[in-house]
Amino acid sequence: MDIVIIVEGKNDRSRLKRVVTDEVDIFCTYGTPGTLQVERLIKQVNGREVYIFTDNDSSGKRIRGILRDAFPDAEHIYTRRGYPGVEGTPEPYLLAQLDKAGLGEYLIFPEPDPAMERWSKEDQI
Repeated sequence: MDIVIIVEGKNDRSRLKRVVTDEVDIFCTYGTPGTLQVERLIKQVNGREVYIFTDNDSSGKRIRGILRDAFPDAEHIYTRRGYPGVEGTPEPYLLAQLDKAGLGEYLIFPEPDPAMERWSKEDQI
């Protein structure tokens, strides 16, 4: 399955590239897309399955609306309100949302950090 995820900016793309395989193309709108940017995205997508993952703020919702019109069959992935956008979403929640959207086979689960495991065990005592 050829899939594409569309995000707002390059920091969002960088964040997702850490947790999805290279098989997934990630395109940016670079802010609110105009007609030319939407047309460019449509050409880049080239009939592939689209996932839209924008921030949960007013700008992200506006961009999601524009992309919804351009890609009516797209799946929508949401980050939790209160997180500072896709780029600031904690990795476990990011992975959970991508998996929930059906992208499990494309996910890269990072190796546990032994220092973090020790810290969380100490936290439980």
